[in-house]
Amino acid sequence: MDLSKEKKKNKLEPLLVGLATAAVLLLFVLFLKALMLPLLRLELRHDLAGAQELLRSRGLTGLISVALIEALQMVVVFIPAEFIQISCGLSYSFPVALLACDCGVCLGATIIFFLVRVLHFQSTAFAKRRQRIERLSSATHERNTVVFLYLLFFMPIIPFGAICYYGSSSRLPYRKYLLTVATGVIPSITVSNLMGEAGLAFLKNALPFWLLLCIIVLLAVLLFVLITLVIRRLYFSGADGTPDSMMYAFIFFLVRLWQGRRQKVEIRDALLASAEAPYILLANHESFPDFYYISQLPHPRNPSYLVNEYYCTRPILKPMAKHGGILSKKLFTKDVSTAVGLLRMLRKGFPVVVFPEGRLSPDGCSNPIVEPGGALYKKLGVDLVLVKLSGAYFAAPKWRKKTFRSTITVSVERVVKRDELKSMTAEELDALIARTLYNDASEEQETRYPQRGKAVGLDTLLYRCADCGALYTTQGAGNELACSACGSRHRLNERYRFEGEPATIHAYYEAIKRIEVPELDGLSLRAAVRTKIFGADGGPVRWEDGECSLTEAGFAYRSDNTSFDIPLAQLPALAFSCGEEFELYHDGELHYFYPTEQKKQVARWALLVDLLNERSREKHE
Repeated sequence: MDLSKEKKKNKLEPLLVGLATAAVLLLFVLFLKALMLPLLRLELRHDLAGAQELLRSRGLTGLISVALIEALQMVVVFIPAEFIQISCGLSYSFPVALLACDCGVCLGATIIFFLVRVLHFQSTAFAKRRQRIERLSSATHERNTVVFLYLLFFMPIIPFGAICYYGSSSRLPYRKYLLTVATGVIPSITVSNLMGEAGLAFLKNALPFWLLLCIIVLLAVLLFVLITLVIRRLYFSGADGTPDSMMYAFIFFLVRLWQGRRQKVEIRDALLASAEAPYILLANHESFPDFYYISQLPHPRNPSYLVNEYYCTRPILKPMAKHGGILSKKLFTKDVSTAVGLLRMLRKGFPVVVFPEGRLSPDGCSNPIVEPGGALYKKLGVDLVLVKLSGAYFAAPKWRKKTFRSTITVSVERVVKRDELKSMTAEELDALIARTLYNDASEEQETRYPQRGKAVGLDTLLYRCADCGALYTTQGAGNELACSACGSRHRLNERYRFEGEPATIHAYYEAIKRIEVPELDGLSLRAAVRTKIFGADGGPVRWEDGECSLTEAGFAYRSDNTSFDIPLAQLPALAFSCGEEFELYHDGELHYFYPTEQKKQVARWALLVDLLNERSREKHE
């Protein structure tokens, strides 16, 4: 008897769904020309006043159109629904507006259900979001499909249509699926409708503008708090301090908003499937957003990132890093806590991303790895994933403030299995890592850059003329780097290459190196600086005036309050920001040195430290 009822229900369900879909399509046709097309045009123009007038003039017909537009947005996935919901709130009373929008969502969900279950339709827009949803599903602490769907509806990062495509591809029966959708979208629709109600009161001059803003902000805060409480309770319980935490999700939500569709990211991940999680991922470092590009790989679990301690100890950043499972390291200093943090995160099952150069590439070529990690990676005993980034340098080089659109390639070049690690010496592994990660942006560059400001800021890196050798006489303007001493001009073309010799930024940088090498003997460089000192472990920040000096023996700093020397052997590299400052750690404190004269010299200080260390290594070898 039960089996018979189940068979009848299984036959009846597609029929009911098909009839509902046909009815919606018929209504689409009836209302398409008279109301829906004008409303869609108003939506694209964000004309709230026009949409309000159109809807109110049509009465019941307007309500039906709202439902149809909402349904269309569900099916198409990528069209935002907030506009029509706010327009509906402007035009009708709150209960009526809520019912119309919810009915529209149900209609759209029904169409999607029919497309997926009956016609086996695959949405391209949904396919782009499937990986994100499945990653959430694989990590969720509650395996119940209905609960997971509610969770997705409360998360602002997934469109309702994409959630419905996912729900339709599950084994949920239609009635349970539709009930989940109908109730799951109510909080979001409620906020949008109430915003419309508040807007209507403002338009009628019954509400002061300041009060309108307060209401909108309050509604947004209430929705955010509700979402936060529900998500934290259902999804992130017990995940604090790991990449499964709510803070980690919030950080990358902000990063996605910041990056948006600014760059085209191409993923080449065929080899990643052979890596056994948890693994350590090593990548070259071309630009600040490299961590975001790495996050686009299909990691089995969210990876943790090893970053400069500065980003883990400052106000606001400190709690974000702590609760988000971000690991920290003091740049170019021996730090036992780093190895402990790596081991702890790996034991919890999370991959860890490391940029072994420890700093951004200045000229587009990978920096030497001055802190070899082969011995540590062998002791950790997990697979190594070696990833090469290309295209990111010219998109956002450290010497330019403006970002250009580019094609970023993230390529998994090699996976070193843990058994293979055992058969290699630490030196062999270090050599393999350096060789595999090395990248020359000028050689890999394929994107065209038609912009007119490609050389702006370049003189803060190429501080010395490659032709006459004069110091601090170069000036970047437009697409041209010119020297005021000898009059030489080097113009960048659309491929970001100079028209003449040196042919590339890297080649120009190498020419500067050749000029600097003879000056290493008897080197005595001094600079008056304004120093910003960040207290150890997030301690207070203080300022002072002092003087830095650099010789063959090493680095020294003197002020009225502070005095220290760092031998060259303990200063493998000097991080810097072009035209601003150079920095280093001493006694756990981070020092930012801002020259009071000739800001371009910070690039020279960093380069001279590199050259001194290079010469020291050659003598040792």
